[in-house]
Order: sequence, then C-alpha cells, then structure tokens
Amino acid sequence: MKLRQLFFGLLFIGLLFSCSSIKKKDNSLVTSISDKIVVRQDFKKYFDNCNTEGSIAIYDNNNHTWILSDTIDTKKETLPASTFKIINLLIALETKTIASENEIVKWPGTTDTIKYDYRPTIYHDITVKEAFEVSAGWAFIELAKKIGKENYKKYLTLCNYGNLDLSQTDPDFWNFGAFGISPINQVEFLKRLYEENLPFSKRNIEIVKKVMITEQNDEYSIRSKTGWTRENRINTGWWTGYIVNKSGTYFFATRLIQDRKFNTSNFGNCRKDITKSVFIDLNIIQHSTH
Repeated sequence: MKLRQLFFGLLFIGLLFSCSSIKKKDNSLVTSISDKIVVRQDFKKYFDNCNTEGSIAIYDNNNHTWILSDTIDTKKETLPASTFKIINLLIALETKTIASENEIVKWPGTTDTIKYDYRPTIYHDITVKEAFEVSAGWAFIELAKKIGKENYKKYLTLCNYGNLDLSQTDPDFWNFGAFGISPINQVEFLKRLYEENLPFSKRNIEIVKKVMITEQNDEYSIRSKTGWTRENRINTGWWTGYIVNKSGTYFFATRLIQDRKFNTSNFGNCRKDITKSVFIDLNIIQHSTH
C-alpha cells in the first residue's frame, strides 16, 4: 500500500509540475518538491454514499503533505460557484468598490429566479458581510458590474486563480460560462490567503478572514465558503476553506459533480458531510464534533 501511494505521489508531482505549476510572486513554487503526497482512493466511498462523483484535496500545512482522493479530478477545472466570493470580496475591497464588509448593497428590484431559485428572504438591501454569509448572489453581481472584467483579469492573474477565461458576457462568470478552477488550485489560493501572500492589503485580507469564519469551538475553527451551480444541467457543489485545530492548519477543497437527471435532496448537505467524514478519518476532528 505504501509503495502504491509513493508511486501515485511521484506521478502526481510530475503531472503537477509539467502542466501548470502555480508560482508565487517571488517565482518559487507554491507546491514544493519537498511536499509529500498521499492518495486516498478510499475516500471515494463518501462520494458514492451521496450518489455523486467528485474529489477532495487537502494540504496539511504543518507536515507539508498533500492528501488527495485522486490525481485526476483534483486537477480538473470547473466553475467555482459561490466559493468565488472569497476572492471576489478581496477584489471588491482592494479596488475600493466597497469601503468595508459592512457596506450596504442596494437591492436592484429584481433577479433571475430561474437561474438562482426563488429566495425572497435575501431580496432586500444587504451588507456585503451578510451577502457572503447567506450567499446572496445578486449582491456580488452588483459589485461585479462595478469592478469590471479588467480588474478581475488583473487580480485573478496576480493570484494565479483559475483558468482566466472571462469570455462569459454575463457578469456572473463564476456560476456560468467557461471560467474554471481545480480543487488543487483552490487549496493553493487558500494557503496563500492564510499566509497573506496575495496582492491585497493586510487590512483587506484580515477582513475576509473574519467574514469567512463559519465554525468555532474549543477543538477547531473553520473559515470557509460553500458553492453550488447548476450550469449545463450539472450540479457542481463545493466546500472550500481551512480548518485550524490544536495540531495545525489544513486547507481543503471538496467538489461534488452530479448529473441533474440523478438529483438527490441531500446534495447540498453532502458537501460538508463528505468533508467532515474525511476530517474524521484523518483525525482532524473527532466523531463527537461531526
């Protein structure tokens, strides 16, 4: 088993470096050649239990170890859906489109309820912080109109975030169109966010880290964002972020892919359920906190 993991690890490193190595501003590799790789194909059972395809990428920061459910799907780029709100908030702050997370976005009066479902509880003037927390997509679309594609291109390039395909004419290019990012790329971005190695001010990074807090208890804290788009009759679901416990920091990106012909009512919950099952397997959290 160890030899098999080593083989897949070496194969993964070769593929990672030969295809699209992500680089920091100082041109050193985010993914170091000294990083260990562990492939856990047994994690597939959690996706199977949810009747979905998908993968999970985790980086153990203390032990410099990648833990992957596979070496193919974790590199595949798809729409980031609402996980894009993390970098979107950073860009909105850095471009001074908003002054702070408490700035209010005015309700435009209408939204496409076919594309975004009918959610009357979010159809009102809303702070950016609340829009992030409840995933009020319309608010970030309003911000995107002000930010503009040129600013997005600039910061996405500087952050090495995604495939940079902003050809979608609709301002919501993170839920619709050809823009894409892989689970591994998501994790690399989150690591740089944690280390404050991004082209954003310390103040703006600290604001986003605070807004991202989703769980806190005596054992761990999680900063994260979920996402879900139904583009091209495919459910693409995400949970990305990082968890800090007494042992260290773990960056994660879980992505679920499901043909909507096989829609299941638990798809949304499965994003976190699968991730936390993996966390339990890795002793990142305990059963009692699941």
